[in-house]
Amino acid sequence: MPPTLASLVHHSALKLTVRAGGDHLDTPVRWVHASELTDPVPYMEGGELLLITALKLDVEDADAMRRYVKRLVGAGVAGLGFAVGVHHEEIPEALADAAAEAGLPLLEVPRRTPFLAISKAVSEAIAADRYRAVTAGFAAQRELTKKALSDGPEGLLTALASQVDGWAALYDASGAVVATAPEWAGRRAARITADVERLRDRPTPASSVVGGGSVDGEDGEDRIELHSLGTGRRARGVLAVGTAAAPGTAERYAVHSAIALLTLTTERSRALYAAEQRIGAAVLRMLLAGQPDHARGVAGDLYGGLLDAPYRMMLAEAASASAGRARAGRGGGGGADGGDGEDAANTADAADVQAAAAVLADARGDLMGGLVEVVEAAAARSGEAVLVVPDGQRLVVLAADGGAVVAACARYAKTVGLARSGSEQGTDEDELVVGVSAPAGPVAAGAAYKQAEQSLSVARRRGRVLVEHEEVATGSVVPLLADDAVRAFADGLLRALHEHDATGRGDLVASLRAWLSRHGQWDAAAADLGVHRHTLRYRMRRVEEILGRSLDDPDVRMELWLALKATTAAPAGARE
Repeated sequence: MPPTLASLVHHSALKLTVRAGGDHLDTPVRWVHASELTDPVPYMEGGELLLITALKLDVEDADAMRRYVKRLVGAGVAGLGFAVGVHHEEIPEALADAAAEAGLPLLEVPRRTPFLAISKAVSEAIAADRYRAVTAGFAAQRELTKKALSDGPEGLLTALASQVDGWAALYDASGAVVATAPEWAGRRAARITADVERLRDRPTPASSVVGGGSVDGEDGEDRIELHSLGTGRRARGVLAVGTAAAPGTAERYAVHSAIALLTLTTERSRALYAAEQRIGAAVLRMLLAGQPDHARGVAGDLYGGLLDAPYRMMLAEAASASAGRARAGRGGGGGADGGDGEDAANTADAADVQAAAAVLADARGDLMGGLVEVVEAAAARSGEAVLVVPDGQRLVVLAADGGAVVAACARYAKTVGLARSGSEQGTDEDELVVGVSAPAGPVAAGAAYKQAEQSLSVARRRGRVLVEHEEVATGSVVPLLADDAVRAFADGLLRALHEHDATGRGDLVASLRAWLSRHGQWDAAAADLGVHRHTLRYRMRRVEEILGRSLDDPDVRMELWLALKATTAAPAGARE
């Protein structure tokens, strides 16, 4: 504790006597200042013990003394020391009455006590207090380090809450609460997630002070400090510290030590992260090479648990902006829920679209990096093992089937889809597409990778952000024809028939479609067209003559049917 007026009064060498304001002796003294000015307030900062001899004061004027004392109280002066035996043998009654009326502590300084002695006593007390604070801070740092090494972030938070006589909470990069101490602090930590997210969006390092508000009827008006964690351009987490008042020097040392330790915990060294990436890449290569036992041996405790249960393999890559514009021309916006982006935007609440747009803006154009953060944060919160391996322009993720990581990836994809759908302007930034395999085991890693690639291809073609392999297996092949190359093939295959029909010499294209749709049944197809079956037979012979192909060949019939479906799906004006 800093020195107080009471500690100075009890100082045996100073011999100070209280003449007024005895109820306020617990006031801290920040410094000692001697001044004979009639108005020393412009030179005061607050918290000083002002020492005077009343050389220039009209101490007999009661009104003047009341105004003088009132100015001192307004400036936050801790107390007034009056030296007797210099210009006045005792404290003037007008000054004593004014101090008593205002509640300003008034101390009598005997003639044998020099002002310098009081200044030295305060200075030594302040220095001793700071030394105690520094010593306590180093002790707190040792305790926090010990807890961080033995009990992890949870133990560190418990020690920090004890050091500051308050509570502490840790948030991950997504703004979700990871741990709190004590346990009851979880409710208060949850109430300030919006403030945490705002701080997270600022460049590191960053900090802010917020109010906690009431909690379930309890008085929760804590002073809450928020500090970002991490050394990169984006925060890797946030530390919240709630106290009843502003932390002192020792508590401040403890908070800064916790920030440093949590930063080391959340922001792993590049060498360690690179080593884990290399191990993950080796495990993936062994799985794809059909060596699950070797993969388990290399994975060890790092990824071993992931290979003991069904997992999903996810492939993510950035689709070029030109491909994105092409998809937009076909009407696909990127919804992750099975519909196109426009449908997603129509069915989603405006608030959902705005929230999704905020997430997209938070990614700062790096949607792949945002996906990595979401995946790693979900794994950290759930305790799941996850394998994340960059593979050229792609990202390969192995995560437990039905786990938090897969669910978080799906939510992120849906959020990206909603944000794109709600945007009225195009973007030149890369877009994200994700393909997800069906559940698989270590022996089927190669098949899972192929399934994820197929899903990725379908997502790219359909203008979707995320496609699971189950959708590919149960869906129709027709949407896969929505490709410029397929349409070009279809136009080339059917062009001669369209040119024939354009001359008015018969409707060969419609006749071919009806005949193929009826599986070559002449009577049924002729009835659909409203013509005689002999007319239909003649038209099919003309089709064979014009195309130079036999309709008895099943491959020819398949190609013609797919060409008809592809040109039917083409937008108006796509064919000449």
